Amino acid sequence: MAWQYAIGLDFGTESARVLVVDIKDGRIVGQAAHNYEHGVIDQTLPGSDDKLPPDYALQHPRDWLASMGIACRAALAQAKISPDQVVGIGVDFTSCTMLPCLRDGTPLCCVDRFRTTPLAWPKLWKHHGAKAETDRINETARRRKEKWLARYGGIIGIEWFFPKVLETLNHEPKVYDAAEVWIEGGDWLVWQLVAGPFPHCASVTPPRSTCQAGYKAMWNAHTGYPSREYFRAVHPKMAGVVTEKMPGTLLSPGQQAGLLTNGMADLLGVRAGIPISAAIIDAHAGVPGAGVASHSSIVLVMGTSSCHMMNSRIEKLVPGVAWVVEGGILPGFFGYETGQASVGDAFAWVAKTLNLSHQELNQRAARLPPGSGGVLALDWLNGCRTPLMDGRLSGSFAGITLNTRPEQLYRAMMEATAFGVRWIVQTLRDGGVPVRQFVASGGLPAKSPLLMQIYADVLNARIALPETDQSVALGAAILGCIAAGSQTTGYRTISDAIHAMSRLRTDLEYKPDPKARKQYDKLYALYRELANTQGAVANVMRQLRQYSHVES
Repeated sequence: MAWQYAIGLDFGTESARVLVVDIKDGRIVGQAAHNYEHGVIDQTLPGSDDKLPPDYALQHPRDWLASMGIACRAALAQAKISPDQVVGIGVDFTSCTMLPCLRDGTPLCCVDRFRTTPLAWPKLWKHHGAKAETDRINETARRRKEKWLARYGGIIGIEWFFPKVLETLNHEPKVYDAAEVWIEGGDWLVWQLVAGPFPHCASVTPPRSTCQAGYKAMWNAHTGYPSREYFRAVHPKMAGVVTEKMPGTLLSPGQQAGLLTNGMADLLGVRAGIPISAAIIDAHAGVPGAGVASHSSIVLVMGTSSCHMMNSRIEKLVPGVAWVVEGGILPGFFGYETGQASVGDAFAWVAKTLNLSHQELNQRAARLPPGSGGVLALDWLNGCRTPLMDGRLSGSFAGITLNTRPEQLYRAMMEATAFGVRWIVQTLRDGGVPVRQFVASGGLPAKSPLLMQIYADVLNARIALPETDQSVALGAAILGCIAAGSQTTGYRTISDAIHAMSRLRTDLEYKPDPKARKQYDKLYALYRELANTQGAVANVMRQLRQYSHVES
């Protein structure tokens, strides 16, 4: 099998990354990334000077295809392999990033009459324009006593699929009416690979991921989506949203979604006919990519935001934990997802605001003791995902004086994100879900040893790291390998492939410092007081939202 390779396509917030991986041992033989031309569209649409409303975060679907093609060709050139040696392709994608399109796969934003209509464009995961719609979806579910709501911790989040659909219906009904298919970005991309590219998709039944549907679109393997009656109660025109505007076949990550078309093969620089895996959410791909195939081990996938993924043999509906999906990450387990909406983004905001580099701030912050010299932060710069699920909350600092230095703010934000993880772990454990081991992956752990030591001290736990800092893209490649089938690869199960293709580091593990741990126990109690969702601070934050619309 030494001559066989899988490709992982990793679609992040700012760029597409591609790995070429030897399926025998997981060795990365080629990798490349390419930034999206338009990045995150949050100020004006391409070709327009009109300011977008606050809380908008859009993307250009052509950027996804262009960056994927450029990065894939570069990775293959680095790998120096023949296209015939690629046996499978896997896809991970930020979620919930979703878009309206026509039945031939054409995104509505690529249709002339909708080019200047913001809600016709793909809404990125951190698009927070659907606040009222999120409230409506939750209020209707509670009033009707919908049983499925408990599966999501009693609340649907602002970043999810149907709040964004309802937002479009409320504010741009012509876009809603014109949309023939509502689809996740990851599912749209796989659809293009196996039937496209648009506007000539050969199939009008796109492959849809059970991972994306289960975690972001209120779908369950046993009960499906919420009922037609529920959606009618949310809005009369949404009664048939699932049956009329969400065609497709639901597949688990690792299942074959189809074979690569000629047109997409030309774009990627590989041969046509390669098996393509159903999509997976980017953070979820980080679990197999980090070498974790067992239960009760939580994987902290840390980037601009953080998602904390864990497989368990126990299904518990825990208040504040909004995602538990049977087979959502790996088959045979209940997959839990929790997360923080702003982590790397928060550190970047502090650095940018202070006009100092991350390197300098890390060096200065490392000389401070736990507690950052008396400064405590709330890390909700993009709202609180778990356990409060409230996008109206915002960040803050307490303890600032005329003597406060930049590194104190930077370290305080680091500590705040660590306290947030501790709160999440405590929520799971209090709900009867064991959490025994910690693995940190993504871009941040490799960049900041200080951050990882703070996490170990706050959690009072050892934290392991995967061998690769590209665990998300590696996880996608592993799923592409599985999609190729056991006759091609020799792997009968995802677990077999994980153990062969990904491993934890043996030379580095972060261990808690007893003295720092005791200090952080006290500081965590103060953080929880500051983070009281019914307290004065949270109440003021929600009221301040009405004044937050300022010109940049």
